[in-house]
Amino acid sequence: MAVVPLRLHLSFTSSPRHVSRPSLGGLLPSLSSRSFFSSANNGPPEKGAILNGTPPAHYAAEDSVALPAGLRRELMPSHVAVIMDGNRRWARMRGLPVGSGYEAGARAFRSIVELCCNWGIRVLTVFAFSSDNWFRPKVETDFLMGLFERGLRDELQHLTSAGVRISIIGDVSRLLKPLQVLLADAMETTINNSRLHLIIAVNYSGQNDIVQACQKLAIKVKDGLIEPEEINEFLVERELETNCTDFPHPDLLIRTSGEIRISNFLLWQLAYTELYFAHSLWPDFGEDEFREAVYSFQRRQRRYGGQKS
Repeated sequence: MAVVPLRLHLSFTSSPRHVSRPSLGGLLPSLSSRSFFSSANNGPPEKGAILNGTPPAHYAAEDSVALPAGLRRELMPSHVAVIMDGNRRWARMRGLPVGSGYEAGARAFRSIVELCCNWGIRVLTVFAFSSDNWFRPKVETDFLMGLFERGLRDELQHLTSAGVRISIIGDVSRLLKPLQVLLADAMETTINNSRLHLIIAVNYSGQNDIVQACQKLAIKVKDGLIEPEEINEFLVERELETNCTDFPHPDLLIRTSGEIRISNFLLWQLAYTELYFAHSLWPDFGEDEFREAVYSFQRRQRRYGGQKS
């Protein structure tokens, strides 16, 4: 099989800034125990916040929500993947503790989840924690995993009420047992939700995803279930971790903070994905930036290796 090159279509939404290593994800909740589906301060919940398990108005059926000017519902990507980068740099630029960057990133994540629900996007995959991030200081990784666990525990009911299905991809065996149990509960609790499929990549590696798929196929060959010559793209894709969704191939990949690489994320699945690179740091990536990314996607002609018409 021929190697299919990635089509690198660069788009930038703001003026260039300095670059840094990938963040550990805007998914992580705030340093306090407050909900990232609630107000950013300690005051009353914002207007429309989810209360007592009831979805707010901004989670209305997507066909009843007016799209921003220039966007077309029939051209909306089914699956958007996001590499959330720039939380720490955002905090440093403001002279704030690193945790404040993750708190701001959590608000950005919340906004994108809401927009995906309202705009009719079916799948959102976020790169929350790379397998390479374990090389960072243990105190940092422990801190972030604790924040992740607390945030998910606090928000599971709200996500369920909003019709969000949660799936986890990556090797969760390295996570602490309480977090493993929580993730399994989140997937089981939300499995019948269909508004938005939120796929969270934790301890994930695109290379390892392909390797584990090959290992599973090798076992099937060894057990006589399939012949080597029967292995094709379909069988490989069926063993990849994104087989959990009806839309395993992202239509659009967004990476924030000015980095122009995919950092071992969904390597097989991104073969024909449209790539969009924004200079905005993840905490600054809001509705306007997301609209620009989707608008750029909708203006492109996807040929999947075919000739330009």
